Amino acid sequence: MDYMTLKETSKKWGVTPRWINYYCSANRIPGTVKIATIWLIPKDAKNL
Repeated sequence: MDYMTLKETSKKWGVTPRWINYYCSANRIPGTVKIATIWLIPKDAKNL
């Protein structure tokens, strides 16, 4: 599976990286993975 970073996702969805971080922490984006301090978001994730 391919993943995007917070910065890549924020550009794609038109929101700040902080919002993407919040969504990941709240489990609102299915399929996210946290490796150490980095959130990885699936490339096929739907925009909230």
